[in-house]
Amino acid sequence: MRLARWSLFHYRLPYQQEIVWANAIESEGCYSLLRLESDDGAVGLAEGTVKATWSGVSFRSLTAVLDDLLMPALAAVDVGDAAAVSTALAPFPENRLAKGMVETACAMLRASSAGQPLWKYLGGTAGVDVTWTVTRQSPGAMAREAADRVQSLGLRALKVKGGQGMDTDRDAIRRIRAAVGDAIVLNVDANSAYRPSEAAAYVRMLEDESVAIAEDPCPLEADSHFQALQHSVGIPILVDRACTTATDARLFLERGARALSTKPGRIGMAEAGVIGALAQARGARVAVGIYAESALGTLINLQQAAAVPDGLRLMPAEQTFFLTLTRQVTALPLTVTRGRIVLPDVASPDDYVDWDRIQAYAA
Repeated sequence: MRLARWSLFHYRLPYQQEIVWANAIESEGCYSLLRLESDDGAVGLAEGTVKATWSGVSFRSLTAVLDDLLMPALAAVDVGDAAAVSTALAPFPENRLAKGMVETACAMLRASSAGQPLWKYLGGTAGVDVTWTVTRQSPGAMAREAADRVQSLGLRALKVKGGQGMDTDRDAIRRIRAAVGDAIVLNVDANSAYRPSEAAAYVRMLEDESVAIAEDPCPLEADSHFQALQHSVGIPILVDRACTTATDARLFLERGARALSTKPGRIGMAEAGVIGALAQARGARVAVGIYAESALGTLINLQQAAAVPDGLRLMPAEQTFFLTLTRQVTALPLTVTRGRIVLPDVASPDDYVDWDRIQAYAA
C-alpha cells in the first residue's frame, strides 16, 4: 500500500473561557489536521495540537517539516507496514509531533483499508471511560467545576491541576472531595511545580487527602531520586512530561516507575503503543493523557485508548478537553454519557470531518 496523496489543514477553535496552563494563559486552541490517502483509496487522519510551549511548533514549521522531510521519506514506503513507516521516519531527529501525526494517520489508514474503525482493528471496545481535567482556579471554583462535571457527565474519576502552592492545593483537594464524594478517583497533576526536595512531602499530603495518583509532582528524571521517591510513598507517581519516548519509558521502568503517561496526541500512536507494551511487561500501568484535543482529535486518539487492556489502564482516558471548545470540526456527534464516550463504528475517517467547518475556521 503506497501513499497516493496527502494534505494538511490548520484551524483555530475558541475556548469557552481563558484556560490557565502551567506556562501560558490561552483563549483558543490551534490545530492541524493531517490527511493521508493510499493508492487503494484508504484514508488516515491525525490531529496535532499546535501549541508552542507544548509541541514547539507553529503552523508554518509543521507544514515545512512534513513537506520537506517526512512525506518525501514515505514516498517509497509501504504505509501498510507500521515497522517500515517507523524506519522511514527514524533518521529525522526531533520533530516529535510531526512524526507522531504521520504514524497515527498511517494506523488509521491501515484500519480503513481493512474496512474497520481503528478501535475495532486494534481489538478494542467502542465504549471508552473518560475523566475530566479541572484546571487551576481558586479552590472554590475548582470544587464547583468538579461537582458540575461529575454530575452532568456521570464521571468516576477526575484529574486535578495542582501546583498553586501546597496549602492551596490541599484546600482545593478538600473542597473537591467534599463536593464530589469519596467514590471519585482523584489524580493530582502538579505540572512539575514543586522542587525535588518538596516532592515526598507533597505526595504524602496527597495520600493523606485520599488522592490515588500523583502526576509530575516535581521535575522528574529516571534517577535515584525518582526511585527513592516512588519507593517512599504508597501511591503511583505518574510520569508525564519526562516520558515522551520508549527510551524514556525504559529508563523510568528500570527505576521502579509504576505509572507512565501515553499521549497519542503528543507522540503518536506507534510510540504510545510501545510505551504501553513496555509498561505491561514490567507490571506498570499507563494513562492515556490529555493533549488539548478538539472533538475530532478526541475521536482519533480515543481509538487507541479503546484498545488499552483493563489491567494496563491506570485510570479513565483524559480526552474530554473538547467540551471546553465553543466550535468543532466534526461531522459526527461526540458526547459523554455515564462517564463514557462511545466511538462510532465507521470505517472511513473522512466521515468524522465536517470539511466546510475546516474551511470556515481555517487559520
